[in-house]
Amino acid sequence: MSNYDVIVIGAGPGGYVSAIRCAQLGLKTAVVEGRETLGGTCLNVGCIPSKALLNATHHLHEAEHNFATMGLKGKSPSVDWKQMKSYKQDVVGQNTGGIEFLFKKNKIDWIKGWATIPAAGQVKVGDDIYQTKNIVIASGSVPSSLPGVEIDNDKGIVVDSTGALDLPKIPKKMTVIGAGVIGLELGSVYARLGSEVTVVEYMDAITPGMDADVQRTFKRLLEKQGLKFVMGAAVSGVETTKTKAKVNYTLKKDDSAHVQDADVVLVATGRKPFVDGLGLAELGVEMTERGQVKTDAHWATNVNGIYAIGDAIVGPMLAHKAEDEGMAVAEVMAGKHGHVNYDVIPGVIYTSPEVATVGKTEAELKAEGRKIKVGKFSFMGNARAKAVFQGEGFVKLIADAETDRVLGAAIIGPAAGDMIHEICVAMEFGGSAQDIAMTCHAHPTYSEAVREAALSCGDGPIHA
Repeated sequence: MSNYDVIVIGAGPGGYVSAIRCAQLGLKTAVVEGRETLGGTCLNVGCIPSKALLNATHHLHEAEHNFATMGLKGKSPSVDWKQMKSYKQDVVGQNTGGIEFLFKKNKIDWIKGWATIPAAGQVKVGDDIYQTKNIVIASGSVPSSLPGVEIDNDKGIVVDSTGALDLPKIPKKMTVIGAGVIGLELGSVYARLGSEVTVVEYMDAITPGMDADVQRTFKRLLEKQGLKFVMGAAVSGVETTKTKAKVNYTLKKDDSAHVQDADVVLVATGRKPFVDGLGLAELGVEMTERGQVKTDAHWATNVNGIYAIGDAIVGPMLAHKAEDEGMAVAEVMAGKHGHVNYDVIPGVIYTSPEVATVGKTEAELKAEGRKIKVGKFSFMGNARAKAVFQGEGFVKLIADAETDRVLGAAIIGPAAGDMIHEICVAMEFGGSAQDIAMTCHAHPTYSEAVREAALSCGDGPIHA
């Protein structure tokens, strides 16, 4: 029987980051993880492998559509799907191996197996019980499905995001159920690989909850890349044969029934907390109506010594949100002050162009009755973006009409996921649009578009 200051359940971004910070703060720390490798869903079957495929297929798209224009002529590359998946796994291996190295460096014990919590202060793995002062539930989430839709990744016909990352072959026709981040990223991958991709979405706009200007522009650009969309469609079920599938759906506008044929159906209807088997009900841990672990402002549950973070609790299911909470809860357990600014958590879609947002949307602020001003600048006015065939997006900055304080932003364009952080820093420190506008930006860079959007909140941009 071993004694610890902290045992973290789950080695995803929230769990492993929390464990490292605990160790740095002098706490004797262990992590329970049942996978063969560390890193959780994100590094193994989520963020990292999907970005590898997005990167590979982006280069393919460039070779097929833009190389000749740049004077790079020759036969377009052919796709070796097996080698592409091997590249993806190499990327995964490098990252998961890096986490294992960090555990050893920080003297963190990896308890291999699946955890249950028989009592406060105890974690059971297999037949062994480990004593600990604190427990952090960082068990993450799993894909959710729809009634009437049975997912079987092994068959490779009706799959979730995990199955879509490892299809045995590139499908001729793919139907994606759900026009959120996962569906659009993976749909984009297969569209570039030559699949006929149709996205079926229940809502009337893609990326529900995102800025309306982004929704319209993003959908138009994805359609130019070959994706098709069926909006306002309620999926009632999926029928399968040995090699095909039929997606049954009803259009909400006229209640008409339709069928969509596909070789592969990707169910991308969101994720749900994964807390099965932990024994939380027996412990009396309070849960929300949506199956999330209920926590207070310090990530503590109602059971003394048990905390929870990441996808297991309320909030956006984002790796970086989990990481922030992981560091913050470590500070709390070490007797310090942990803090997460939930108003400044960016979200990114890694398609081409990328989409990035932070803060509140124009519609949300207007609904609150806030007086705002909006600065918008098209990448068509940005020299570098036009040079790489990505001039169709924009930067949109929203500031308080009276104080000029930045309240939110949206970017659709090249490197949006990196550029958004300039705005995040400004928001974190209560910066104004003028602060961004008066900061010198190197030329030629994509980030000049951020400055121009900030200038648009004042006297006006220079290049529009």
